[in-house]
Amino acid sequence: MSESISIPVSILLGLIQGLTEFLPVSSTAHIRIIPAFFYMPDPGAAYTAVIQLGSLVALLYYFRRDLTAFALASLKAVDSYRKGEPLSHEALMPVYLLIGTIPVSVFGLLLKDYIKGPFRSLYVIAGSLIVFAFFLFIADRIGKKDRQIKEMNWKDAVWIGLGQAFALIPGASRSGTTLTAGLLLGFDRAAAMRYSFLLSIPAIALSGFYELIKDFGELQQQGLVSLLVGTLVSVVSSYVVVAGLLRFLRTHTTMVFVVYRVAMGLFILGLLYTQVLEP
Repeated sequence: MSESISIPVSILLGLIQGLTEFLPVSSTAHIRIIPAFFYMPDPGAAYTAVIQLGSLVALLYYFRRDLTAFALASLKAVDSYRKGEPLSHEALMPVYLLIGTIPVSVFGLLLKDYIKGPFRSLYVIAGSLIVFAFFLFIADRIGKKDRQIKEMNWKDAVWIGLGQAFALIPGASRSGTTLTAGLLLGFDRAAAMRYSFLLSIPAIALSGFYELIKDFGELQQQGLVSLLVGTLVSVVSSYVVVAGLLRFLRTHTTMVFVVYRVAMGLFILGLLYTQVLEP
């Protein structure tokens, strides 16, 4: 039976979720790690997925103009196709987002037992924090960073979607793996991050509502009121991070995140080795 989660703990988890969901440091890892520091129960994969819906609301509001433009362009696309006219970038973006969501959806279903079980081990989290930090470092160093989001094509969508699938491993980070893939494909940091945010919209929605329906009984035991409070807190903190991170990446490298990930991973391994934390 799942343990109930108090309102103060849910506020803390909502704050952690919002602050880390869109930074390339893994929100799932932090929601797993920080309660362990304070000897609190692991909120679980279902709680983690549902509280991310707060981040989804923040994304929908921040990108409301882009999403409206995509919707209107998609309606016009049928007429353009009949006339033999090329489809606009705005009309193609929903297609690219759909393509990019397929890998994480497929692997999410295939690996669901691992995601809720072995993948939540602190050893796995520490290892993926370090390993994927290395990949991000390499991508930022060797990526040409001369492409804009309007230059995206379906092949880019496939590769970035495959990158997102690695984020099913706690510690990998959805924004981290998609940013890494985008940089390797030559997109500049801001463009890669912007597409990463847009791509996370269907992925967060699918996983959040799937877990809400499938594990509603478990969530009830943990407390629906506390879950709602945590989700609302994550809305505000997520919005602040989205706006700030896009500005940051226009003029800064990802090195600060690389260093943080490695330091956090080594710190967790040290605590596990000294038996301060249980895996």
